[in-house]
Amino acid sequence: MREVQASRFVQTYPAVVEDVLSPDLILEAEGSFTVRDIDQSRVTVGGYGLELVFEFTHHENELVYEQVEGPLDRLRTTLSYGPENEGTRLTARSEVAVGGPGVLDRLAAWKRQGELERALAGIAEQCQ
Repeated sequence: MREVQASRFVQTYPAVVEDVLSPDLILEAEGSFTVRDIDQSRVTVGGYGLELVFEFTHHENELVYEQVEGPLDRLRTTLSYGPENEGTRLTARSEVAVGGPGVLDRLAAWKRQGELERALAGIAEQCQ
């Protein structure tokens, strides 16, 4: 298993960030999959012949989502946000494991890093 992290400052209040955060926005902004279905806290995404289901839970100043159905052994992400210097600091942390040789986990972590950076950029764009 590998862990990756991305962070971004947004020049807006945490309440504005919270208002734009939604599972479909986050997953679409990651750029790898298209949202196919939303059923309460579960979101089904797909693309490239794959389908994954994520379970979302909200906590104070953070959103946690985890793959509950799909090809990966583990994919869990925590997206947190909080006040910083008249704005908001967004931080996304993921744990990812593919299973098999360690090189696959490194490759998955590299791909996940890009997804996190794109997700934060998409959230920042929606906050403007």
